[in-house]
Amino acid sequence: MAIAPEVSSSTDPNPVEEAGQHVDAPGLQYFVFGLFFIFGGITSLNDVIIPKLKELFTLSYFEASLVQVWFFIAYAVVGIPGAKLVKKIGYMRGAVAGLIAMIVGCLLFIPASQSAVFAFFLVAYFVLATGVVLVQIVANPLISLLGPPRTAHSRLTFAQGFNSLGTTIFPYFGSILILGSLATVTAAELSGAELTAYRQAESQAIVHGYLGLAAAIAVVAFVVWLFRNRLKGERHEPTSLVEGLALLKRPRFGYGAACIFLYVGAEVAIGSFIVNYLMQADVLAAPEQEAGKLISLYWGGALVGRFIGSGLLRVINPGLLLATFASGAIVLIAISMSTTGTVSGYSLLAIGLMNSIMFPTIFTLACEKLGARAADGSGIINVAIAGGAVIPALYGALADATSLAAALMLPALCYAIIAGFGIFARRPA
Repeated sequence: MAIAPEVSSSTDPNPVEEAGQHVDAPGLQYFVFGLFFIFGGITSLNDVIIPKLKELFTLSYFEASLVQVWFFIAYAVVGIPGAKLVKKIGYMRGAVAGLIAMIVGCLLFIPASQSAVFAFFLVAYFVLATGVVLVQIVANPLISLLGPPRTAHSRLTFAQGFNSLGTTIFPYFGSILILGSLATVTAAELSGAELTAYRQAESQAIVHGYLGLAAAIAVVAFVVWLFRNRLKGERHEPTSLVEGLALLKRPRFGYGAACIFLYVGAEVAIGSFIVNYLMQADVLAAPEQEAGKLISLYWGGALVGRFIGSGLLRVINPGLLLATFASGAIVLIAISMSTTGTVSGYSLLAIGLMNSIMFPTIFTLACEKLGARAADGSGIINVAIAGGAVIPALYGALADATSLAAALMLPALCYAIIAGFGIFARRPA
């Protein structure tokens, strides 16, 4: 692997520094790390909820994937308007708006549980995701501004490590709280009023989990509001929707946005059905709750890899490192598909390690030289995260038609295209 050269100010990858904007807010990065932790943990909880709702509402794999469809479609709906809102009210107030939306989404699980209707759960997920999108629009470019421009790749990867800390911790405790049941029957054995009562009772664990999250998020929102005026020198270039979308005409940015779509889709598709995958008799034959706890290994790999990657990216060309990790994911998928038992299960879990540097590296490679249009770029990238809605749905449909193992060909194809982007973007913009 090639060693990355020192980057001078003339090839500065930091979009705001290039435009002459300086943000001075000592200590603020620690609050931003907290935001990464929160939205990472909430997103990974979907992997625990999906098998629970699949059983409660007797869903197919495709129908169960609608949880991710409604969650991640919010990125397509809210991404660009959210970027405009952030440009209007500023990064910190934008973060508060996102946190409030997340609280509302958490509270909507109460009527969803009482109704015992799957569609109401999907609405709650959409509102929750709307808040996550706003917070993420703020967090990604903001962490790039809070330090030397030449280490932007490394700093964002380090911040994503806190995102991975959330995705590692939340599923483990979420599995203990939500998966598993004291009931001696399943939804498939019930009908009418008994089925409704069963769904209401079994979904209470979901409600309790999200009520706890709502309380924690409210505390964070209050703290962020207290720091709403800490940013000094924040500026944003006003642009129209057409001007914002024009960024896609830049080959580097357009290709990178497509890779964000594919990466998030592949990562979410594997995570969404990993519990069902590990429960299979020819893989680990694990009980539902134990399989749910193992999700933490998938996301924990990303946690370890991001902290290691933040160091590697200081000395290794980011594009070539991205291509290497994407190729590693393809190899692990091939191993999982062609084996059984422990090797099959743990090789799939190990893909989390390969995922580790992908999002922050694709993001910073794609957004090099955007200048004061960083918020526009971040908004479009967040629209591309809607891949988490599309790819898992396709994966679920393929799994229904074939098997969970055979459907892994889809994320393998996504990783192959990402490896190509790493080669393409190995030189500075």
